[in-house]
Amino acid sequence: MDNFMKAAIDEAKQGLSEKGIPIGSILVKDGKIVGRGHNKRVQDGDPITHAEIDCLRNAGRVGSYAGTVLYSTLMPCYLCAGAVVQFGIKKVYAGESKTFPGAKEFMQSHGVEVIDLNDKECIDMMTDFIAKNPALWNEDIGEL
Repeated sequence: MDNFMKAAIDEAKQGLSEKGIPIGSILVKDGKIVGRGHNKRVQDGDPITHAEIDCLRNAGRVGSYAGTVLYSTLMPCYLCAGAVVQFGIKKVYAGESKTFPGAKEFMQSHGVEVIDLNDKECIDMMTDFIAKNPALWNEDIGEL
């Protein structure tokens, strides 16, 4: 497995250990991790603190996002995909989109290369979480 996706999975597991939703994200620039984050909607009581948003916040001001790559354990939603497009991030690796299809086509329509890894560990982590926490998951995706 790619070390960057492994780092995103570690972030997702950190979120789960905090009683949150297990989604993690990593921002890479020039082959180095410059930002990492995980979904903190539950922990912070903030509906905007998705993993990708937390990652970008933690990266801080990186100047140009040209050449950066975003890794996320789950296909980014429209909120996070909007941030990807807004900042000009041109490549996204998603751990999976089986449990949530996200906004892949939206990103692609804005010139973002989206690679869905269909990773078993990511799928299993989300499948297990959703089965154990259906109300929390439905709140997270706006379907409650």
